[in-house]
Amino acid sequence: MKFEVLVCGASGKQRRVVELERNGSSWRVALDGEAIDADLIEIDPHTVSVLIEGRSYALQITQLPNSPLKLQTPLQEFTAEVADPRAWRSRRHGLLQAEGRQQIVAPMPGKVVRILVNVGDKVQAGQGLLVVEAMKMQNEIRSPKNGSVERLLAKEGQPVNAGEILCIVS
Repeated sequence: MKFEVLVCGASGKQRRVVELERNGSSWRVALDGEAIDADLIEIDPHTVSVLIEGRSYALQITQLPNSPLKLQTPLQEFTAEVADPRAWRSRRHGLLQAEGRQQIVAPMPGKVVRILVNVGDKVQAGQGLLVVEAMKMQNEIRSPKNGSVERLLAKEGQPVNAGEILCIVS
């Protein structure tokens, strides 16, 4: 999955493109198209240990009220605002809408905390379908197209893996 991230720190603002791909029990990460050897594990609520190119970092993550994330290491502090990848695609290519039958997948491992639709419901592009909690943050998964909910494959409280099919919109 590809994300556009606006990072603000002591050196100013930078817009970065982060690509994440599940690789067994770890993640394959690319930053601005360049592969990075990285691994991440949650060690406490709101705290992760990140291993990048053999160097370890403790990163504390806090959700700020106006939606950016506050990222703190012992030596630096940043804010990061992640753009919804579907919104990013629509900004780059006009208001594109997916066509045909669409499988809605979990963007990262987590737990389904809310189902917002029922089988047979008519939905609009961008309408929330369900909410997945990952790393103590709730992510609303939205419909990529106008259509109807054909199948719901997830239940509230169910743990999910990245890439797992949650629902089908046709």
